Amino acid sequence: MFSAAFIFEPGTYDERFMTLDASIEAAALATPGYMGRETWQSEDAKRFNATYYWADLDALKVFSKNPDHQEAKRNYQLWYKGFHIVISEVIRSYGDNAFCHITPNDRTTPSTGDTL
Repeated sequence: MFSAAFIFEPGTYDERFMTLDASIEAAALATPGYMGRETWQSEDAKRFNATYYWADLDALKVFSKNPDHQEAKRNYQLWYKGFHIVISEVIRSYGDNAFCHITPNDRTTPSTGDTL
């Protein structure tokens, strides 16, 4: 499993941005191997993080070639003050299973949290 974290500081969004954003979201959902996303923002709401999860690197590569995604990348300065991308391989995910998450939970030892 891989994740792609899109960390950004928003600027001004226009109609073209909104159209591209919806199209890119639809493209992600339609890409085989897309597992979901989660979003976070800093306490001051100046920086955001949208992390997308993919079954494998090939699925992420397929999505990255989407024409609307490519257009948004070329024109990011129109809508964002800045951005940073982090592509990561998820090698472990665990918790107490109190809530669901996109990543699968490994079994953990309740008293220590150590992975079995």
